[in-house]
Amino acid sequence: MKINLLKITGLSAAIILLNGPAFSMNSEWEGAKGFLNGGKLWQQAQTQKIITGTVVDEKNQPVPGVGIKNQTSGKTVVTDANGKFSIEANATDVIRISYIGYNTQNITVGAQNSLSVKLQESSDTKLNDIVVIGYGTLNKDQISSAVTKIDSSGFRQSGARNALDLLQGKVAGLQITRNSTNPNNSPGIQLRGVTSISGSQSPLIIIDGIPGGNLDLLTQDDIESFSVLKDGSGAAIYGTRANAGVILITTKKGKAGPSKFDYNSYVRHETLVKRPDFMNATQLRQRIASGEYVVQDFGGDFDYFYDLINKNNVSHNHNFAVSGGSENSSYRASLNFRDLQGFAEQNTRKDYGIRLSLTQKGLDKRLTALFNVATNFNNPNLLAGGGWENVLTKNPTESYFKPDGSYLFTRNLTNEIARLNQEKSRRQQQTFSADGKIDFEIIPGLKGSVFGAHQRDWWLDGEYRDKQGQNSIENGESPGGGYAARSSRLDQNFNLEPTIEYNKTFADKHNVQFIGGYSYRYEVSEGFNANNRGYVNDLFEENNLGSVPVVLNRIGIGSFKNDNTLIATFARAFYSFDDKYIFQASVRREGSSRFGANNKWATFPAASGAWNVTKENFMQNVKWVNNLKLRLGYGETGNSGFANYASLVTLGTGNIYLFPTGEYLQTYGPNRNPNPDLRWERKKELNLGLDFTLFNNKLSGSVELYRRVTQDLLDTYTSPQPPFIQSSIYTNVGTISAKGIEVTLSYAAIKKDKFSWDIDFAGSTTQNKLDRYSNDVYKRDLKTFGGIGGFGALGDAIRTYEGRNLGEFWGKRFAGFTPDGKWTFFNRNNEVVSNAQINTSSFRDQTDLAVIGNAIPKYYLSLTNTFRYGNFDFRVFLRSKLDFDVLNTMAISYGNKNGATTNLLNSAFTKYSEIKDTYMYSDYYLESGSFLKVDELTLGYTFKFKTKFVRNLRAYVTGQNLFTITGYTGNDPDTVSDTGLGPGIDSRSPYPATRQFLFGVNFGF
Repeated sequence: MKINLLKITGLSAAIILLNGPAFSMNSEWEGAKGFLNGGKLWQQAQTQKIITGTVVDEKNQPVPGVGIKNQTSGKTVVTDANGKFSIEANATDVIRISYIGYNTQNITVGAQNSLSVKLQESSDTKLNDIVVIGYGTLNKDQISSAVTKIDSSGFRQSGARNALDLLQGKVAGLQITRNSTNPNNSPGIQLRGVTSISGSQSPLIIIDGIPGGNLDLLTQDDIESFSVLKDGSGAAIYGTRANAGVILITTKKGKAGPSKFDYNSYVRHETLVKRPDFMNATQLRQRIASGEYVVQDFGGDFDYFYDLINKNNVSHNHNFAVSGGSENSSYRASLNFRDLQGFAEQNTRKDYGIRLSLTQKGLDKRLTALFNVATNFNNPNLLAGGGWENVLTKNPTESYFKPDGSYLFTRNLTNEIARLNQEKSRRQQQTFSADGKIDFEIIPGLKGSVFGAHQRDWWLDGEYRDKQGQNSIENGESPGGGYAARSSRLDQNFNLEPTIEYNKTFADKHNVQFIGGYSYRYEVSEGFNANNRGYVNDLFEENNLGSVPVVLNRIGIGSFKNDNTLIATFARAFYSFDDKYIFQASVRREGSSRFGANNKWATFPAASGAWNVTKENFMQNVKWVNNLKLRLGYGETGNSGFANYASLVTLGTGNIYLFPTGEYLQTYGPNRNPNPDLRWERKKELNLGLDFTLFNNKLSGSVELYRRVTQDLLDTYTSPQPPFIQSSIYTNVGTISAKGIEVTLSYAAIKKDKFSWDIDFAGSTTQNKLDRYSNDVYKRDLKTFGGIGGFGALGDAIRTYEGRNLGEFWGKRFAGFTPDGKWTFFNRNNEVVSNAQINTSSFRDQTDLAVIGNAIPKYYLSLTNTFRYGNFDFRVFLRSKLDFDVLNTMAISYGNKNGATTNLLNSAFTKYSEIKDTYMYSDYYLESGSFLKVDELTLGYTFKFKTKFVRNLRAYVTGQNLFTITGYTGNDPDTVSDTGLGPGIDSRSPYPATRQFLFGVNFGF
């Protein structure tokens, strides 16, 4: 794998330049002594000559950016755009040539004045791979914590709606779940299980060094790589925001060489996989005639499900980038346009993005300046995406229209066709980010840096409902008057991080690295909203809210502003002896305005070590083991992902009263109890890892075993009155834990000149438990999640008791139906009783409810097979979730014909035909959600051209979600949430599952 130095920027590039086994460039500034001693340059004892040379790759093409180092003097240069270099050297000096992905070569100068060097591809490029970690980079063989890197060659091929879609199924332990292909929805993200009850549960996203980076600013063609910091020892340097892990995203940068132009594009079309099996008009009439179902026949034959579908959906994406540079300067600029057409009507998103990166070196390469600017304009249509339940359950013999062609409205059901044509919900959004970093080499091996960034996210929403629309006509306050609303929000953050870094190798065996720094972050959010009713025409829509009188009971108005500040100091030390024994330790001291006066500050330590076993003498004759490394790490992180001012008394408005002055005045009172002891949730994590490469580098992989415990969980508890004013308080109580195993394997099954076959596997298993949920002051035995919704007021499906696993379905155990179709269940004594005799108490020593399943998959698996033959490439990507349960809520509500008047599932008259009783939640509706999915097939062809003006041209076709093997009878189980605290509840209004077919091109010239 080729990775050019100039693709890795900022602190990452600095560490590589200073010292890296795969790119060893301990640059010595030849004027360092002059800088320290009155400006005199160091005079070498011998007269040196200028050695010139050219470096080419295995195809005899010049390679820019190759590191050339005089091992004797320490002088360092890199090859220019034509692969040429010049360097001072004596006849006895050794010149070292190093480039990532290729073997390092050492050449003694001798009598030569010119060198011709041909790079030789390394037999094990993976160990030389550069991995981005917190505030720096390391070679992969120097890593001592649990870090997974995925570069562009491993990304998903089906066109990402969100940048993290590229990673789905690619990282063991990282769960990314999409509930639909709706282009305006974001995926659910979770790493190594649940880490919090009420705080943030998503990993910290860092884009080019900006914590909390906005994913709207990223397009798939601008991303170089992801680094996922999975354990505490790697994530602890980010302190209070790293409880759920860290995902570092590196964008593409320019590199030395001639200007390059890249155009990447795809078009995508979606088709229906399946729809819920509700009765059509013919089936309904047959059941009315047979007496199976009593409902009115309106005489028609309608299926409005397909009227909500955007049948001609064609999404397309276009990215054009130009990059290039010289030895001292590089740049990359890109433009991106996306038009994402949802499978639903009125469900679209258009994006316009610009990204610019500039790197400049000066002062004899001692000064490096890097700047990134990115902005994104997007215009989503937010009106549709729902309404499926309404059209599915509508009587298929009844029209949405009156005989005269106007819309028919009934108060018990929304006319979805009318809504799409009589309402609007649109957004205008701009996201902007700018960052800069200055690196200055003070003396060889010692560097100071300053990083600063600003991010701004602004959006404006507009909503309007026609005066003849159903929502307006049926409104009691202003019937027949239009409704308009407008809201805006602005989120900003400011970051400043100065650092000092030292990197030195002594006696060719002792490598020492240190980084220390200060971090300042300020976040502020503000917004405004207003709505009004009674508009007598539809001309102004939401653009003239004051065009009708303001009436108290039909107008709404609000605004807000809040902020928080976070500051920290941090340090990390790294030591490696002969690349055999590796030790790393970090500490972060952090304070936040969100926490109580008594707990503003906390310290987050971490330490990890690694042993490269294969470098030991006793392994030299073990030829089938190419690399074997053991890792052990421990780290502590925190969670500050909750509302601002949670520790303070805040005031809320009361009623308006007549005061003695004769005025009606607004009253205020405290609406939150203060908690000066509010503090961080703290996660402590231990990770044991094994990395290996076997059988002449054919099989490589890693195994991770981890145990994590999150203490001082944040949640709302009942508070005594007095002394507290309010009846609840937000405080720290409880402990949650997780343990699991992750396995990653790569196997080069066949590697021939014209044909190759590579296999990649990722698998993980996690067990999550709520260990404690009470203390001496605040008592609670359980918390419930997973609202069932629908008919029957059935409450929550998931109970989590102290000491029990997360995701447990607690419910009634079905025992059969009575002869007249009534429910019976087993009580706690395994006796068959009627529903009325079931004790549903929340006390586990009294309740008849029991654990009937678990909503969290026990196993996550993925398998990628990549075949290459000549210019063809073919990829098969399989994904699976195993051993979990899903509650079929659609069957609960629409598989029961007792007392129903809506359209029903056909299974209500077959599978569920025995029911002649009310709606009920029990294991009768709980099904296995396990599945195996052929998630992606890609066939590509790379064209070869003899002209030097075309660098590459690849065309490919991709099919996604092509086939699913599952026993689940509801919707696609892959779209059922498996992250957070209320997973496993299927939707009664599912966005249709689709197959996607994509055609794309990658063109470089």
